[in-house]
Amino acid sequence: MSEFWLISAPGDKANQVAWERMNTVTQKANLSSNCKFIIPDLKVGTLDALVGLSDELGKLDTFAESIIKKIAQYIGEVLEDAKDKVQENLLASGGMKNKMKFLKIDPISYLTRFEWDMAKYPIKQPLKNISEALAKQITQIETDLKTRAAVYNNIKGNLQNLERKTAGNLLTRTLTDIVNKEDFVLNSEYLITLLVVIPKSSYTQWQKTYESLSDMVVPRSTKMIAEDGEGGLFTVTLFRKVMEDFKAKARENKFIVREFYFDEKELKYEREEMMKLASDKKQQYGPLLRWLKVNFSEAFVAWIHIKALRVFTESVLRYGLPVNFQTMLLQPSKRSAKRLRDVLNAVFKHLDEVAAASIMDASMDIPGLQLSNQEYYPYVYFKIDLSLLDCS
Repeated sequence: MSEFWLISAPGDKANQVAWERMNTVTQKANLSSNCKFIIPDLKVGTLDALVGLSDELGKLDTFAESIIKKIAQYIGEVLEDAKDKVQENLLASGGMKNKMKFLKIDPISYLTRFEWDMAKYPIKQPLKNISEALAKQITQIETDLKTRAAVYNNIKGNLQNLERKTAGNLLTRTLTDIVNKEDFVLNSEYLITLLVVIPKSSYTQWQKTYESLSDMVVPRSTKMIAEDGEGGLFTVTLFRKVMEDFKAKARENKFIVREFYFDEKELKYEREEMMKLASDKKQQYGPLLRWLKVNFSEAFVAWIHIKALRVFTESVLRYGLPVNFQTMLLQPSKRSAKRLRDVLNAVFKHLDEVAAASIMDASMDIPGLQLSNQEYYPYVYFKIDLSLLDCS
């Protein structure tokens, strides 16, 4: 199960018993896997500032999550036929201990081993500054993603359009990769070579009748230059002045004349354009995938720091000063979410008897707690749903 619950409760001695009881009960009943989630001593500032910051962090959380999902999904699009490789490209840098700083680990391992990145997000600055730095980082990633995706999608789309023309049957597909200059009578004032699609069942009829479909058809001028599962593509040479008459008679016999006139320059351009687009796509692929992997990591790491900021902010608003609370990361076991919630409510009901008895009315507006958009419990609670990364 890729859902995690980030919770906090007061860290005083009276609540230590509650924490220990929660750990014992959940682990014995196999309701969840629990680990501590360490948040450093951040600068609190004023409570008024925290109330405003709480709202901003909520929006930033949603924004960051959406960008992570977009990157993960786009990695799947870029990998195309190798979509089963998506998960191995969704990695985060770092985790606990300095020696892991430059290691790439899966998102779950990063989350369960979370350690605040002091170098990237110094804790001596005000919380608002950290929040703004995170917002700026995520916004820049979104901007770069749009730009890079637009360039790659344009190349990929144009290439697919050209490749699509080579699909289908002989009635609809491009003939660029089929015809040759030698198949046509060219630069003649009087003669023209037409291409005719003949059903397989009508090959014999075509050979017997094509010379008599109209006047002025060059004898023995037909030859099959391509064939698919439904029929063949035949050339036939005739005088220009009987072309329309020949086309009409051909239609009556279910022989379809393709509207195609050999233009060496145009055919050369089409072939070169396809080769160029294929080359451009190949050149873009490697750098783009590397950028996506690096910035997935950057965005994911930033998102988890935003979660940490939210827990810190909400805990201070809920439990007051001085700062003294403990944060725990829980991963509910499969089909155990409801029982786990009941245990948590029972263990921490003393923090808020009303909330423990029933989830508070979502319409209630308590500053800093954002109840209109999330469930309320006696303890601080935020969900981290990593199923958003399941893009296969």
